[in-house]
Amino acid sequence: MSTFEQAGRRRATPPPRTIRPGSDGEHLVQQLTGTTERADKFYAEQVLDRLNTRMREFVARQEMFFLATADRRGECDNTFRAGPPGFLHVLDDRTLAYPEYRGNGVQASLGNIGENPHVGLLMMDFLQDRIGLHVNGTARVVDDGEMRGAHAGLTYDPVPGRRARVWVLVTVEEAYVHCAKHIPHLQKAPRRDSGRAWGTDDFKRKGGDFFGAAAEAPERGPFLPPPRADAATWRAQAEKVLARAEQRSAEAGEQAFGGWFRRSATA
Repeated sequence: MSTFEQAGRRRATPPPRTIRPGSDGEHLVQQLTGTTERADKFYAEQVLDRLNTRMREFVARQEMFFLATADRRGECDNTFRAGPPGFLHVLDDRTLAYPEYRGNGVQASLGNIGENPHVGLLMMDFLQDRIGLHVNGTARVVDDGEMRGAHAGLTYDPVPGRRARVWVLVTVEEAYVHCAKHIPHLQKAPRRDSGRAWGTDDFKRKGGDFFGAAAEAPERGPFLPPPRADAATWRAQAEKVLARAEQRSAEAGEQAFGGWFRRSATA
């Protein structure tokens, strides 16, 4: 085969993509609002099933992102994650990982991921390029020791309170741009104190009662949550959650997270 023929084979047109990204709901709304052709152009040109080189470079310099999760009933939660540049690790073009630091103890995101692995990450660059990146995919929780055993290049952060308790490993299913036209252009303010209070439990340094919710608590009546289940009942419920997670992991050929408790034949 000639060099010209070899080059022609390398440049052969790939097979057509016949599956439209997105949900049935968004496709229906596109039809109702007359935006199907515009949406299909966006799907064709901008929606990837992996992170290309520029996306990986963009992720590697981000200091924050927004995280959307939902539980098994579809009840949603949206939260914010931050760290030094590179805290959201690009392991390869289909895999991201980020550490979970000490927080308020609610564990809403990790709890949702345990019930429903689908997640959405939104990274916004307000300072330099004024552009955003969406990453949708599935997530699983990984013990810190397991994560470092699989990825020896991960460093320990020396800042107290910024050490990973567990990691979230995200398998990329969709990656696409968030357009710039409505993103404000911001500037970093000069540091006014000794730095971020990573991991602190100090009420004021965590934001205090900024929105006045605690001050209004007496107006809402006393908080009397129902008693928590006894240890045996809790373990039975936790075993069910773990079993579902193990089934999903087995189907995906992965190891399920078991760091919060271990199965015990005598329990």
